[in-house]
Amino acid sequence: MALLTLFFSALIAATLFPFYSEAILVALVRQQEYPAWVLLAVASTGNTLGSFLNWVLGRYLLQYQDRKWFYFKTAQLTKWQNWFNRYGNWSLLFAWLPVVGDPLTFVAGVMRVHWLRFLILVGLGKTARYAALIYMGEWSLSWY
Repeated sequence: MALLTLFFSALIAATLFPFYSEAILVALVRQQEYPAWVLLAVASTGNTLGSFLNWVLGRYLLQYQDRKWFYFKTAQLTKWQNWFNRYGNWSLLFAWLPVVGDPLTFVAGVMRVHWLRFLILVGLGKTARYAALIYMGEWSLSWY
């Protein structure tokens, strides 16, 4: 049950909904019930798939940008597209960053970044972040 909780918290945290998975991950690291590599795989997979959901939304829902319920305004999309054109696909390595990461993955879908390139770059960045969190969680155990 704990691994499912971690997976879905990581997935939701990567979408446009405000949610955080770091506390759950660190709590599981500190419990020492699961190997670190299992926690890393579960959290990274969930978080990457959540970002892929943003990519799908950007790829296929842009046709509804004139609707009231559409999340981004045209000016915001234009600003993000210009930013993405400037920094390119490599910026997806930073999709884990708070505030900017989720819109970045949405815009990658709008910009029609190839899905495999997207998954590789986003997955690498998110896995590196979770690996750092796990390392810090395990390091903090040595203080007790």
